[in-house]
Amino acid sequence: MFSKEEKVRKMKEIIDELLSFKKSPLYKYRIKNKYFPVVGEGSYSANIMFIGEAPGKNEALTGKPFCGRSGKFLDEMLSSIKLKREDVYITNIVNDRPPENRDPTLREIKLYSGFLDRQIDLIQPKIIATLGRFSMVYIMEKFGVEGKYSVGEAHGKEFIVKTDYGKLTIVPLYHPAVALYNVSNKKSLLKDFKVLKKYI
Repeated sequence: MFSKEEKVRKMKEIIDELLSFKKSPLYKYRIKNKYFPVVGEGSYSANIMFIGEAPGKNEALTGKPFCGRSGKFLDEMLSSIKLKREDVYITNIVNDRPPENRDPTLREIKLYSGFLDRQIDLIQPKIIATLGRFSMVYIMEKFGVEGKYSVGEAHGKEFIVKTDYGKLTIVPLYHPAVALYNVSNKKSLLKDFKVLKKYI
């Protein structure tokens, strides 16, 4: 377990490293567009950690995760189980915005995943809720979940794994963006969020 002061210090180290992460192919694109890396936001002692894919334009301009339309729906879902952003921790598997909002590449995921791993070790959540395919695949492989799943097959299910700090439950979810264009996905997400309620 880390003290509050250690968590703050170690998270600052991650932030500082990401600010000068020149070996990333996304670094020049960030500088050119005056974007920020999106490190994460919320409680460093959160039971629930949400992991998305990569920042969009609004996120890159502000340095805050999920602050556009998808973020408003995420806030709505949190509210549906009586949680606020400050009660959880929200981050992405890739911390810089890919051009034209394209999917992150495997190379980019490999480059940035070390920062995510350090955040998980620091926060030691009881639940990781993945938002979308890329974070689901990375987290399930990282923690040795057997089998290959699509988000459609895995969403709302609980996968229990062991970590160095204890038991962890992985709950794959659809990315909030899919709910903006599909009413049935919105209903599925709201239903899946109820699974998280028992871990509050």
